[in-house]
Amino acid sequence: MTQQSLPLEGKVALVTGGSRGLGREMTLAFARAGADTVIVSRKVDSCEKLAAEVAETTGRRSLPLAFHVGDWDAHEPLVDRVYEEFGHLDILVNNAGMAPLYPSLDQISEDLFDKVIDVNLKGAFRLTTLVGPRMAAGDGGSIVNISSIASQRPTPNDLPYAAAKAGLNVLTKGFAQAYGPTVRVNTIMAGAFLTDISKAWDMDYANELFGGMPLQRAGNPDEIVGAALYLAGPSSSYTTGAIIPVDGGRTSTP
Repeated sequence: MTQQSLPLEGKVALVTGGSRGLGREMTLAFARAGADTVIVSRKVDSCEKLAAEVAETTGRRSLPLAFHVGDWDAHEPLVDRVYEEFGHLDILVNNAGMAPLYPSLDQISEDLFDKVIDVNLKGAFRLTTLVGPRMAAGDGGSIVNISSIASQRPTPNDLPYAAAKAGLNVLTKGFAQAYGPTVRVNTIMAGAFLTDISKAWDMDYANELFGGMPLQRAGNPDEIVGAALYLAGPSSSYTTGAIIPVDGGRTSTP
């Protein structure tokens, strides 16, 4: 990108779970497109490491903060800190998530179930309800949720996660109505990506699944970037309440 074609220049973007996986790739992409970034996750050292990389490779300002998206009371201080530092927030990406393994459905504990809902659904709800009104009262903005194809194609192996992501799809459409017309709210419904989580996959099963998809493979983390930049930037000015699959065609197959 040239200096004259930085679509996010002057913007501030906050990415939850922003220090690794898809969050890392989106953070770097936003910075390369001209945005200052706020990187939050539970491990602040990972955020600091990425913030240093952002500064070195793009020259953009990056604020690393420790934050647990499942902690309801932590959200308001986070938002206040961002506005104190930058004066505005233009892009929010609700990316943090967890999909823990469990031996069987009847052995899921209440604690595990609650953690999955807290991180994948409740946290995104809380953060959006704090950021959305401030965006709407200012110059507007874009909120991007990262959902999963599990929300449409659940399996017994990911049922609490799938239910939470289905709820996130519903929130997307409701928040688009609540904070429009100046705030757009959309979702990327992600398929299988080769992030840290993929190390726990049963690869024989995964490769069998990929074989039935049009692209016949999992995605590389940087392949989320095109959709994220589109939804975060001015090119999607007439797109809100949308749930866009980026999944190698899996939702298009029977």
